[in-house]
Amino acid sequence: MIMEKVIDPLESAIGDRVRLLRVARGQTLDDLAGASGVSRAMISRIERGEASPTAQLLSRLCAALDLTLSAFFAFSGEAGDPLSRREDQVVWRDPETGYQRRAVSAPNTASRVEVIEVTFPPGARIAYPPETAKAGMTQHVWLFAGRLRMTLRETVHDLRPGDCLYMSITEGHVFENPGDAPAHYAVVLDRGRP
Repeated sequence: MIMEKVIDPLESAIGDRVRLLRVARGQTLDDLAGASGVSRAMISRIERGEASPTAQLLSRLCAALDLTLSAFFAFSGEAGDPLSRREDQVVWRDPETGYQRRAVSAPNTASRVEVIEVTFPPGARIAYPPETAKAGMTQHVWLFAGRLRMTLRETVHDLRPGDCLYMSITEGHVFENPGDAPAHYAVVLDRGRP
């Protein structure tokens, strides 16, 4: 029996979004590959909905496209409704780590602030490289439950529930869950000057 791969609607939307953003910027697959450090073949597979990008890979693509992950997941460019209903919020899961992010704040508003809810599985680790393209952007990581270890450059911060860590997006940082239960936290992202 031959099994056909069922394409997830969000995977397909992610692929379409990457392709549309790349084309709108006049970039070829090779241009985006060179700017992001992601192979041309992988970008092509993502655009066709054949591969699910990991959080690290999607972050590199977004940096090369000069977008935040939240802006990437705001699929409509139209002015947004100021109310973001839970059932309408975009939820994405990293296929590699199981990291799940929910875009809580309403997309496409005039606000520079984005709110993201994250569930981070035990033992998961994601390292984000420094992103000079996002100069001026900062974030607060507010832990609600579980454990979270944040590494900024060489400084390690072990967060406990209720703790909140402020950082620049331009610094390389590592999210790690050293506990045996999921970490549940919010990221409050400030995109900086308009």
